[in-house]
Amino acid sequence: MSIYRQLWLAIIISMLLALGGSLFASLLSARSYLEQQLTMKNADNAAVLALALGQQNPDQVTVELAIAAVFDSGHYESIRVIDPAGKVIIERVSPPGDIGAPVWFAELLPLVANAGEAQISSGWTQFGKIVLVSQSRFAYEALWSSTKEMIVALILAGFIGGYLGTLIMRRLRDPLSAVVRQAEAISDRRFVTIPEPNVPELRKLAKAMNTTVTRIKDMFDEEAARLETVRREANYDRLTGLANREFFMAQLRASLEDENATGGALLLIRIANLADANKRLGRAATDDLLKRVASTISASIAPDADDVAARMNGADFALLLEGMSADRSRANLLLNELVKTMEPFLESGPAAYIGFGVFKQGTELGSLLAQVDAALASAESDGVNGVREAAMATDDDTPRSAEHWSAVIHQSLEKHWIRLISFPVVTMQGKLIHEECPLRLKFDPQGEWLPAGRFLPVAERLGLTGSLDLAALALGLTHLEQQPALAGVGINLSATSLTTENFQQDLHMLLSKHPQAATRLWVEVAETGALKHLEIFRELCGVLKEHHCHVGIEHFGRHFSQIGQLHDLGLDYIKVDASFVRGIESNQGNQSFLKGLRSIAHNIGMRVIGEGVTSTEEFSALAALGFDGATGPGVKVTTGIG
Repeated sequence: MSIYRQLWLAIIISMLLALGGSLFASLLSARSYLEQQLTMKNADNAAVLALALGQQNPDQVTVELAIAAVFDSGHYESIRVIDPAGKVIIERVSPPGDIGAPVWFAELLPLVANAGEAQISSGWTQFGKIVLVSQSRFAYEALWSSTKEMIVALILAGFIGGYLGTLIMRRLRDPLSAVVRQAEAISDRRFVTIPEPNVPELRKLAKAMNTTVTRIKDMFDEEAARLETVRREANYDRLTGLANREFFMAQLRASLEDENATGGALLLIRIANLADANKRLGRAATDDLLKRVASTISASIAPDADDVAARMNGADFALLLEGMSADRSRANLLLNELVKTMEPFLESGPAAYIGFGVFKQGTELGSLLAQVDAALASAESDGVNGVREAAMATDDDTPRSAEHWSAVIHQSLEKHWIRLISFPVVTMQGKLIHEECPLRLKFDPQGEWLPAGRFLPVAERLGLTGSLDLAALALGLTHLEQQPALAGVGINLSATSLTTENFQQDLHMLLSKHPQAATRLWVEVAETGALKHLEIFRELCGVLKEHHCHVGIEHFGRHFSQIGQLHDLGLDYIKVDASFVRGIESNQGNQSFLKGLRSIAHNIGMRVIGEGVTSTEEFSALAALGFDGATGPGVKVTTGIG
């Protein structure tokens, strides 16, 4: 029984006891009063009647006539006259009749009054004794009427008491509900604080829980700040603050190989004649020059983008632009900014050269680097500031216009030219956690199945990701219903879908149609998208949790400094970005970072899964770091469901 029902039951029982006790006490008091009044009336009436008869030189006839006259008034139940020898000489008794109250009431509360007695005397001669009992009907009527009035008054008092009790319960319920919701949030790994209620006992409880949550958040933030320092030391150049070569190459490889990668552009940037500038300016000024160049390159990256800028070696920098929207004009703009930045440090000659190339998902890493490096060498050979674009392969069979893209995507959805492919996500013991299922589609019945990276960027610009994601979720739920033994299906949602109108309502309706399968659905959003649309993502987590889905973030770690914003989402798992996993067996810095990340995640009840595992060595290193699972081309299912 809930505490509210227990409190209400206690209030009702207390009120019933109080009101019932008051009614019982009042009835007993009223009955006692009426009995006293009847006894006094009997005595007074007997004395008055005896005195009146004694003054008339009473004989039997006179007394009998007087008694008859008095009795006929209807105010007495019985009148008897007894002679000195104890013999009844006159007796009048009223027959049973209506007593002015229910019989059960009279039986429950009988009125017992003493009969009135008085001697009838004439001078010194004693005629007899009169015994008189007054009619109790009027007393019962008064007691019954009084009882009904008291019941009405007590019922009214009960309603007033119930209303006051309701007000008190409401005053207690809201803060108590807030405390309960806070406790539930903590159990769901959402660490939230609440306003302290006015009720002293609840205020103490809320204050204690708020203090606990604050301490957890402070510990979380302190550890996160420490790990952010470790992450930057392991993956970023100390002088410029840009990514180092190892981290950049891992990120570039992930952009080429990831199933959901959208392609992008690679820029290789070389500072002209840096060695000469170092001799001429000195080390300190040259370091200042490199810092300014790095700042200029970083400024070309949008704050919420997945773009990566890196210092590859002394004079070489690189810029990875995610998505297929990058073009030569962006490289030209960057070159112009670099020339302005370096102008105070140059006497004459060129400032920088840029090699530029656009790539798609699946491009071979060595080929991409070779062609862009050749473009850079071509720009450098000209001896002037310049940008050279590498000749990269393009898709001649894909749509060229937004209208054509929109038409073919809608056609694929309508004709169900869509499917899910699966990759295993396993525990470190090789048991299947769930199948990660990205969406693929084709443009005609005999066409090629395209990975999400080929059509997703255009779908985002056209606002079609919501429809694609709902279609993928529907396929995943159907697959789960057809495979009841399957541990789970993981579906990645585009960040753009979160902002699509009615997406969450449609998602709620879809999950409601598959309540059992929804409990085995693993839904994840990329870290960048979750942080960019944090409030909407928080609402999405609420919808998914309502249907008992597993909720997580993929590609985690690129924006680790913002991890403090995720403490109240109730996430079930995170998938660490492949750029931190590549070569982890030999990267001590990233090992320290991932070990601390795993510790934080486990302390708030989240699983930690590594992405992009390509080798047994990487898999073993993650196992040694305490990871819960891994995915990538280097993992396979070896045992049953985990």
